[in-house]
Amino acid sequence: MDLHKLSLKEQLEGLKKSEFTSVELTSHYLKRISKHDEKFNSFITVTEENALMQAKAADERYKKDKSLPLDGVPIAHKDIFCTKGVRTTCGSKMLSNFEAPYSSTVYTKLDEHGMVMLGKTNMDEFAMGSSNETSYFGPVSNPWDTEYVPGGSSGGSASCVSAELAPIATATDTGGSIRQPASLCGLTGIKPTYGRVSRYGMIAFASSLDQGGVVARSAEDAALILEGMSGHDPKDSTSLKLPSPDLTKNLKDSIQGMKIGLPKEFFEQDMPSYVEQSIQEAIETYKSLGAEIVEVSLKNINLSLPIYYIIAPAECSANLSRYDGVRYGYRCEDPKDIEDLYMRTREEGFGAEVKRRILIGTYALSAGFYDAYYLKAQKCRQLVANDFTNAFESVDVILSPTTPGTAFKAGEKSDDPTEMYLQDIFTIPANLAGLPGISIPCGEHGGLPLGMQLVGNSLQEDKLLQFAHSYQSNTDWHKKMPNI
Repeated sequence: MDLHKLSLKEQLEGLKKSEFTSVELTSHYLKRISKHDEKFNSFITVTEENALMQAKAADERYKKDKSLPLDGVPIAHKDIFCTKGVRTTCGSKMLSNFEAPYSSTVYTKLDEHGMVMLGKTNMDEFAMGSSNETSYFGPVSNPWDTEYVPGGSSGGSASCVSAELAPIATATDTGGSIRQPASLCGLTGIKPTYGRVSRYGMIAFASSLDQGGVVARSAEDAALILEGMSGHDPKDSTSLKLPSPDLTKNLKDSIQGMKIGLPKEFFEQDMPSYVEQSIQEAIETYKSLGAEIVEVSLKNINLSLPIYYIIAPAECSANLSRYDGVRYGYRCEDPKDIEDLYMRTREEGFGAEVKRRILIGTYALSAGFYDAYYLKAQKCRQLVANDFTNAFESVDVILSPTTPGTAFKAGEKSDDPTEMYLQDIFTIPANLAGLPGISIPCGEHGGLPLGMQLVGNSLQEDKLLQFAHSYQSNTDWHKKMPNI
């Protein structure tokens, strides 16, 4: 049996019915990783021994009829989530030998639900990038065509799920880093409302924007895992004091009479004809399901990119100041004095993109420029959030492309940071407003997949997943996988 062809839900049902064991399922994926991942470089660390131990424990619980909600199903974790006793690198030389002394809440919650960790996935260094080419451990390839990028920063998570080396993977999203790689790899990727998933033990990039989520093959699979990840965490001051939501309860409900907003500012953008065609076909599918299409205006949306590239680097500059060679992480050899230690450790430990963002952020926060840049960006951020609030008075979700096009070739945009930053033009606004967003496959061009994005109102992940599942129940784009 090709166990990797089963959806996560089907795998869970198969385990419950004793059609196969967790050890068999886990071993199947470990063999696929060993055989295929050399082409994709989607994993930094494979935890084979630990995975088989977790799988055996899950099988014992099934035998004793004491199974957990997600018992025995394998998962890959983005290498930004700390896991006690396992190397957690964040894709950086700075943390290349770091073993976390504690586990992130996301890992702990899913471990307590019985999930089996296959390993830690590759990523852009400190989650900074849109192509997964900035990792100290080398670039990740897109399984649809290895000459192309998988997107970033969660490119390793997207690549391994797309190549069917794992049924599902955790990911993080600061400006589109779940949704963008999901789009480029033909997957479903959801970023929940800010504060829905704990950030404790999730290595920080930009604290007011970062949010953990999932890349999966379908909305149904994503809903199962996001439920397990969510809920209040007293260890995280930004965690919302809400219980874990029931995301599968309304998943199969009709969307008849519900309203989809199309932001005119997005659709006034020049976009390739194949993107426009795929989105129009998706809109027609939603119309046939009884949804009503409404034009909305997000008049300040054009400010999103410049706002983001002031706020995110500013917060990154503050967060990454802790990497100084003193307490943990990489340390330069034979420093002459404390200043030399700081300077050479950071010079040698950080990659070019991380240094670029630290410099931009430090400049924006410096005396004389704080008010002109950072403070003004935060005020403008509120304008973007207000536009969404107004739009959601008349619609249930907002639809747009996820990315300006399909995946681009590796190295194509590496020398042009501005062009690279534009890859997140459709995804960044949801992060600025702290809203949930999902990308689902809706077409392809030149043999590469393409995604559409749905953004929902705060805490309405269930509605987003309902819209996504409704579309996926009537199309088969999410079922298409590269031939590995």
